[in-house]
Amino acid sequence: MRVRVLVTPKQGVLDPSGRATQRALRELGYDAVSDVRTGQVIQLEIATSDADEARRLAGEMCEKLLANPVIESYEIELASDD
Repeated sequence: MRVRVLVTPKQGVLDPSGRATQRALRELGYDAVSDVRTGQVIQLEIATSDADEARRLAGEMCEKLLANPVIESYEIELASDD
């Protein structure tokens, strides 16, 4: 099963990359952008057809390695087969 994990800094945690991106967007004329948070997308192929098991395993992986739960949030999405 394909799983997508989105990892981003928690609100209130400094995001230098997000701030730099926001500045660059404003320099390009996109003044309507009021906040940018950057992160990473991790795609996993987990050998199970059980959605609950895939979510459980991905959550364990996030807590142990893929994200730093102290300063980062993560979302787990089951990816569609397209």
